[in-house]
Amino acid sequence: MLRILFLGDIVGEPGRKAVISRLSAIKAEQEIDFIIANGENAAGGRGITPKIAIDLLRAGVAVITSGDHIWDQMEIAEFLEMEPRMLRPLNYPPGVPGGGSIVLDTAKGKVAVINAQGRSFMQPPLENPFLAVQAEVERLRNNEGVKVIFLDFHAETTSEKIALGWAMDGSISALVGTHTHVQTADERVLPGGTAFLCDAGMCGPMDSVLGREAGPVIDRFRTSTPSRFPVAKGPVGLRGAIIDIDEETGKAGSIRRFSEDLPE
Repeated sequence: MLRILFLGDIVGEPGRKAVISRLSAIKAEQEIDFIIANGENAAGGRGITPKIAIDLLRAGVAVITSGDHIWDQMEIAEFLEMEPRMLRPLNYPPGVPGGGSIVLDTAKGKVAVINAQGRSFMQPPLENPFLAVQAEVERLRNNEGVKVIFLDFHAETTSEKIALGWAMDGSISALVGTHTHVQTADERVLPGGTAFLCDAGMCGPMDSVLGREAGPVIDRFRTSTPSRFPVAKGPVGLRGAIIDIDEETGKAGSIRRFSEDLPE
């Protein structure tokens, strides 16, 4: 079996410092072969910088995925052209910098990672992810000969994530959702062999509202007026999923939630 660790949205300095400090130990403790992390909130809670991406890659992350905040740091566009392990959503139109998938060689064979973004309640509205993912999976299987395919689906609604999971069941090894920052409890292996989890959760401050200070968010709900949402401080939790995949067939054998709370 090939064992993949996927870490949900890394939020700000607290999240990225915790991931970088703990990743080597987690890899050894959990016997991980391949690590993927969503880094789109790693720079002050909005976007990611080249330096942060390099730090995560050096710490042991094999592929960094993203989502709707990928363009929040201006310098990332040029970096996407230079570093294929930093993904932006696949379903942007042609001509947009960077790529939405990558194939990497490992000691247990090729691993493909796809990053796609949903359309329900998401801005900006991108191309149809169902069609884009299906076409990319066919390309990876037919042209690249890849059997192990992991998809980070960055989307708002559970229905869109679940629907794409069923649509791709048997065609990909795993679909794990991101974006809501709240870890769901619906992990399962679908009948065709695709591991599924609606949302991996976040790597960031736990005493918060999705990684942000609670006070300003509460004020926004109370007053409906604009407010800054600083990244919170305090205890950090790491959330994600661990998936075991048969590298010969590309079918998932198991998926379990990963959860670790770090002391202050």
